[in-house]
Amino acid sequence: MLQKVAGCFAAFVLGSTLALAAHADASSVMALHEGWSVQSGCKLQAEGGNISTLAYHPEGWYSTSVPATVLAVQVAAGTYKDPYFGANLRDIPGTTYPVGNNFSRLPMADDSPYHCGWWYRKEFAVPAAEKGRTLWLRFGGINYRANIWVNGQRVADSSQVAGAYRTYEFDVTDKIVAGKPNVVAVETFAPTEKDLGINWVDWNPCPPDKDMGLWGPVDLVTRGPVALRSPMAVTHFTDASLKQANLTVYSELHNASDKVVHGNVTGTVAGIRIEQPVDLQPHEDKTVVFDPETYKQLQIKNPVVWWPYQMGTPHLESLNLRFEEKGKVSDEKVARFGIREITSELTDKGYKLFRVNGKPILIRGAGWSQDMLLREDPKRLRDQFMLVRDMHLNTIRLEGKLETDDFFRLADEQGILVMLGWCCCDQWEHWDKWSPENYQVAEASLRSQMLRIRHHASLLVWLNGSDNPPPADVERIYLNVEAQTHWPNPTLSSASAKPTTVSGKSGVKMSGPYDYVAPSYWYLDQDKYGGGYGFNTETSPGPAVPNVDSLQKFIPAGQMWPSANPVWELHSGGGKFKSLGLFDGAMKATYGTPQTIKDYARISQAMTYNGERAMFEAYSRNKYTSTGVVQWMLNNAWPSVIWHLYDYYLDTGGGYYGTKKACEPFHVQYSYDDHSVVIVNSTYQPATRLAATAKVYDFSLNELFSKELAVDVDADTSLRAIPIPDSVFSASSKVYFVDLTLKKSSGETVSRNFYWVPSKLTAFDWAKTDWAYTPVTQHEDMTALETLPEAKVEAVADVEAAGGNKTVQVRLHNPSKALAFQVSLAARDAQGEDIVPAVWSDNYVELMPGESRVLTTTLPVQAQEGAVVVLSGWNVPERTLHLSSTKAVATR
Repeated sequence: MLQKVAGCFAAFVLGSTLALAAHADASSVMALHEGWSVQSGCKLQAEGGNISTLAYHPEGWYSTSVPATVLAVQVAAGTYKDPYFGANLRDIPGTTYPVGNNFSRLPMADDSPYHCGWWYRKEFAVPAAEKGRTLWLRFGGINYRANIWVNGQRVADSSQVAGAYRTYEFDVTDKIVAGKPNVVAVETFAPTEKDLGINWVDWNPCPPDKDMGLWGPVDLVTRGPVALRSPMAVTHFTDASLKQANLTVYSELHNASDKVVHGNVTGTVAGIRIEQPVDLQPHEDKTVVFDPETYKQLQIKNPVVWWPYQMGTPHLESLNLRFEEKGKVSDEKVARFGIREITSELTDKGYKLFRVNGKPILIRGAGWSQDMLLREDPKRLRDQFMLVRDMHLNTIRLEGKLETDDFFRLADEQGILVMLGWCCCDQWEHWDKWSPENYQVAEASLRSQMLRIRHHASLLVWLNGSDNPPPADVERIYLNVEAQTHWPNPTLSSASAKPTTVSGKSGVKMSGPYDYVAPSYWYLDQDKYGGGYGFNTETSPGPAVPNVDSLQKFIPAGQMWPSANPVWELHSGGGKFKSLGLFDGAMKATYGTPQTIKDYARISQAMTYNGERAMFEAYSRNKYTSTGVVQWMLNNAWPSVIWHLYDYYLDTGGGYYGTKKACEPFHVQYSYDDHSVVIVNSTYQPATRLAATAKVYDFSLNELFSKELAVDVDADTSLRAIPIPDSVFSASSKVYFVDLTLKKSSGETVSRNFYWVPSKLTAFDWAKTDWAYTPVTQHEDMTALETLPEAKVEAVADVEAAGGNKTVQVRLHNPSKALAFQVSLAARDAQGEDIVPAVWSDNYVELMPGESRVLTTTLPVQAQEGAVVVLSGWNVPERTLHLSSTKAVATR
């Protein structure tokens, strides 16, 4: 079953698949990764026809590997000081735009070193055995325009190569000489303010080169005359039992020759053999389709299903396809996929609800950012996926940061869902200013990305807009591309609630807040703004100040304190988020005025813990009146004091552990609006014979309320278990402590949660709410916490070695009569640096008088020798635990 696709494959937009060389005459890939030279075109007299020949000698050029943006090349070479430290970024030539402004909207200065084109040049040899084969030069990402030359001949110019998110394959068969050295030269140009470029919105500054250059991989691909690309297997289950999965297989074909080709597409999908004859006219493009009605073997009985990790096992299958002509394999691809089906619907309240394999899922996610210089680090990427799972999040959102193939592979393997789509706040959403080229680039970019990523099991939804839906003509273009490329998942017109005349209601909201709000906000707002109802595509309780050890890595000592200074502002956000003024004001009113940077960081961790926990808990309690929440953001593109759940160095602070607590599989939590104690079951199995206990204390730790209740909780639901009477909170105490425990019948604790609750909640000025936050008329008063008496916590650490790792087990005990508040542990190496990531089973915990807790972490192999654990807390003196092979002794 064939479908014809319009378009010329001279610059084919490629799919993300793995080329095989299992057959001698099949395709092979030569990664053009190392050995590149880079130089500014302003310093060169030569043209591309000369630069791309062996006669040209690149004297004084930078040496690099690719992918690498121009500024990343210069930083690696030491041309500029670390741009992430202090205000060094502002010292780089070309960084003249005002601090906090969105540089993507502004023209580049004429005297900027990045106003010129920059050349990338590489010499490479092609084996003589490749003579007679079709050779393709493949680019995974060029920002923004380029002229491309091979061996003195121009392959494409900047009118053909335009668009940061397009991918290209150029037929260079007649330009490459097999068995001899060859040269490729690429003249790249930065995006202008009128281009659909890479945009950092108000998250962080934009590099002065606007991330120009070869930011994606470059490969030379050899094939026979017919190319096979972008294979995909799509699943539809016949009913809710999941006992039959009907698969449809797609792949794109291109005949690069000037002859008619009669061949066959053959292969296996989940081990099932398929075959189809295909005729291709000279230079013809076709989509080959194997549908389950024609190919009955694709009606699979009792399949092994892919699930997000919290719902089951992310099991992956293989799709192997090849094109054969007269017994010879022209091209072959392998793609891994999951037998799964993702759908969406509007609830009776009009909220977008997603289902995986028919089962509803509460989306609990966070917004992702690449490195600001688009540098890749495979270990760092793996570590971040580990952190996402450790927090019990199930989704990552990409806004215009469409990430590498490795990112999507890890998401597939680890069962993390991915929301993705275009960015806001620059030419991408300035549709009234679009040129004819903008339309062409937008359409080609979407086609590139659809074909590159469409086969991945982890993909949840594609957003055709972000802050705003596209106008009808643009939305129709996008929907048409998605239909042509057989995008198998839901789409949204945007991340906002704005409806369109084409696709109607989105079912989601983007109503903020993004700056600090008190924890009760998420419960008290029940029908207008960002509170715990509906699907909030991006929202946050605001700033996330790193711990002091991380701050010292990017804030110079002289600017560390007080925090209201230009360096802190540079490392805040843009637009309305250039300072931490709202956060600082709330801190002073609620907790008191910090006197040192340590005080400031300590209070910040408590505020962020409390804020993140409350946000996720409110959405959890209200499912499925709430259907999703995406914390803005998960991580940062550079060291920052706002919007992250772990900092740039992968250190995990209060916000991380508040999120981890709120999203645990079986969870007991407190409601700020009605004082109810709620049990949340985030698993898909019922829980029986649980015991929930709730205790309330005044500030002097006098017990005011205590109740234990046996509960059964249905699968994937929340249950109001214990009502705490309003009268409990009518005592004279300014701060109350709510201590919650959930245990199995065996006595094992499955959830422990501790709250500090004000006698009077924050009074919000709802009428003055804007997109960023809701003002207050009266802050809650937690200043009594500063008078907590000192608690001396006993601590012993045992170390167990297994498989090259060391598991540190810290046993804590509070022998004093005072509450030990916000007790935290940090692992440090022999040089005193934080070991990251080193995540603890729990952290920022409270210990009642006489209480004991055990916290554990696993240390990376490379950081074990000489490691120590530092214990600290709100009212707990800092202590260092020196680790030995078996036990650590606590010292001052």
